[in-house]
Amino acid sequence: MPSLKSLRTRIASVKATQKITKAMQMVAAAKLRRAQLAAEAARPYATRMQRVLANLGASVSDSQASPLLAGTRSDRTHLLLVCTAERGLCGAFNSSIARLARERANGLLAEGKTVKLICVGKKGFDLLKRQFERDILEVVELRGVKQIGFANAQAIAQKLIDRFDRGEFDIATLFYSRFRSVIQQIPTAQRIIPAEIEVREGTGLELSYEFEPDEGEILSQLLPRNVTVQIYRALLENVASEMGAKMSAMDSATRNAGEMIKKQTIFYNRTRQAMITKELIEIISGAEAL
Repeated sequence: MPSLKSLRTRIASVKATQKITKAMQMVAAAKLRRAQLAAEAARPYATRMQRVLANLGASVSDSQASPLLAGTRSDRTHLLLVCTAERGLCGAFNSSIARLARERANGLLAEGKTVKLICVGKKGFDLLKRQFERDILEVVELRGVKQIGFANAQAIAQKLIDRFDRGEFDIATLFYSRFRSVIQQIPTAQRIIPAEIEVREGTGLELSYEFEPDEGEILSQLLPRNVTVQIYRALLENVASEMGAKMSAMDSATRNAGEMIKKQTIFYNRTRQAMITKELIEIISGAEAL
């Protein structure tokens, strides 16, 4: 049977942990609102960018289209850009993104393709290095960045485009978690090189447009920017998803700590009562023996 002192120490330790998890939950809740607004504000711009590219791409022949739009006419080498968080304690947020990237990589390898990875965020590298350490080209850490900005996405996009221009890969896919609510974040895979353009009925793509300057020159400016925009959106979605997942995880941890404190307190009281009862029995037995 543990001593009363060890039980008091254990209860005090759990109470201290509960205070930490409660504080982390409140911090995540405070950051979530701002991150959610930023992610929601980026969605219309990224969607509109894809529509503009769809309009332009529909009027450009495959021979005149940029490789960022038409591709390299090959799908031999795939680059997976896996965006995760720099820290843990956010439930299954990091592992769900890494799982989706791992499944895609294993599927491509089974088809005989070559897979390369770039990890944005330390946790993604930690989760993938065991199986794909030789295939990871680079790890981009954002630990010192207090707030994600467009410049961060632009630096990552430039590295990606430079590797594409050097012929290091044919297709690039972006992996991130799309924020839906505090309790639901959706792991998402999106092809960004070549640009993934969906032509739907009723979008107005059948209309004729005149562009000044010509479509090719506009696309040469928009396509690299589209890569940056999509990465920027993914980073903002990740921040909101991370805060939502952390808020949920810390709320669960706080409630679990409360239940543990309650159980340990009941066990402490029972142990203390048993010790008092034992001492009384010994005193009474000794008195009767005299």
